[in-house]
Amino acid sequence: MKKITVLLFATFFVIAINAQISKAPERKEGMGPYTQLIIRGVTLINGTGAPPIGPVDIVIEQNRITQIKTLGNPDAKIDPSRRPQLKAGGKELNCEGMYALPGFIDMHGHIGGTEQGTPAEYVFKLWMAHGITTIRDPSAGNGLDWVLDQKKKSAANLITAPRIFAYTAFGQGSKTPIVTAEQAREWVQQNAKNGADGIKFFGASPEVMDAAIRENKKLGLRSCCHHAQTDVARWNVLNSARAGMTSMEHWYGLPEALFTDKTIQNFPLDYNYSDEQHRFEEAGKLWKQAAAPYSEHWNKVMNELLSLDFTLDPTFNIYDANRDLMRARRAEWHETYTLPSLWKFYEPSQQSHGSYWHNWGTEQEVEWKSNYRLWMTFINEYKNRSGRVTTGSDNGFIYQTYGFGYIRELELLREAGFHPLEVIRSATLYGAQALGMDKEIGSIETGKLADIVIINANPLKNLQVLYGTGAIELTKENKVLRSGGVLYTIKDGIVYDAKKLLSDVKAIVDEEKKKTGWQLKQPGM
Repeated sequence: MKKITVLLFATFFVIAINAQISKAPERKEGMGPYTQLIIRGVTLINGTGAPPIGPVDIVIEQNRITQIKTLGNPDAKIDPSRRPQLKAGGKELNCEGMYALPGFIDMHGHIGGTEQGTPAEYVFKLWMAHGITTIRDPSAGNGLDWVLDQKKKSAANLITAPRIFAYTAFGQGSKTPIVTAEQAREWVQQNAKNGADGIKFFGASPEVMDAAIRENKKLGLRSCCHHAQTDVARWNVLNSARAGMTSMEHWYGLPEALFTDKTIQNFPLDYNYSDEQHRFEEAGKLWKQAAAPYSEHWNKVMNELLSLDFTLDPTFNIYDANRDLMRARRAEWHETYTLPSLWKFYEPSQQSHGSYWHNWGTEQEVEWKSNYRLWMTFINEYKNRSGRVTTGSDNGFIYQTYGFGYIRELELLREAGFHPLEVIRSATLYGAQALGMDKEIGSIETGKLADIVIINANPLKNLQVLYGTGAIELTKENKVLRSGGVLYTIKDGIVYDAKKLLSDVKAIVDEEKKKTGWQLKQPGM
């Protein structure tokens, strides 16, 4: 949902790039990588679906995990002779009583936007503070060269940022509309030469979509698609999957593939797609128009997507406000960590994308709650049948602030029916698989890159402890305290103090407040 300017030429979208946001500054945070780093006594959740095990010692040399040593019963005294020995010049991190998870992967991470006023440093540090060590940028909205520059610097750890995968918006940089299969193939070939990792599609003619997706896959690149409602009547999720698409974003194009008594959504006769309240209000009525869960057609569509190894990236969180606007608007982190410019972008507006609160209330929220129940039923069953479901945030829109919205996505997968271990697997290993990077990242295993999240509370018992603001807990002494919040984010063997990263973000927000005299106010009050 990156804010873009779209010019419609019959059946083709020409993407115009936003003005670029400021790039991340030179890295001043993080310690390491070390010749040897030993994480001592931690409980391991390795991302593969295995249950927690601990205590373990995790040995890292430079940026690779070289040993994972199980130390026996958690209640027994540890025999020092069983533990990996620290070498000269090595570093120990005492994590007894803590939990280690693989670095999280955000499969739908836009790197800020000028209309939101969100510089790269702000976005990157919020991600890293929430344990997100890898992101896929769908559309490269700041321009491919800009994103590739930040990708290169992140890979060299010259900036504090997750590792980046750049998926160019289809048609980006084209001087003329792409209306033929040959033009589509030529653009895809040039995109690969430009160094992109893949493509994000919004929609085009069936001829163009089919040619572009097949050519992209032939070149060994990956792809995703936000199936625009302006094109789903002639090209839905099944068409994309058959052509070789890697993943679908959100859910557009999936209910349309599930229609049995119609071929087009039941649009009101005064509907106008350019009116975003129309667009999103009617989208909340779409899943009930699809085939019923577990029906013959519902199963047929699911089975075909499974056979094609198709990935679903639902981004539940980005529409969460549609079913409870007050909850999303009053999230406790906004006042401290949401930039004034971003808050302004969230407010009701006829100009800002995703700010469609023209007249949003009980009736719209009830429809969206029903929509979620059906949508979540499909996603959960897809997972149950061994389908790949990943986690993406699409933050910076609709009251979802970077990092915080990603953790909300984990909560919503849990609501959909995922076991917490299945949630973590979707956030880690399954994302790595969809990126073609599962031999390097996505789980804590010997030989893989050292991307690790350390937290001093059990996230399986309460995913909310992963929020930067932690979770509320009452002690036996009747004192209210905060538990959790990521302590350390380790990326490429470099140890970052997650609390310090959040402090840096707060300073950025405070500085803008000081300049503008801004105070958080609710719309119309």
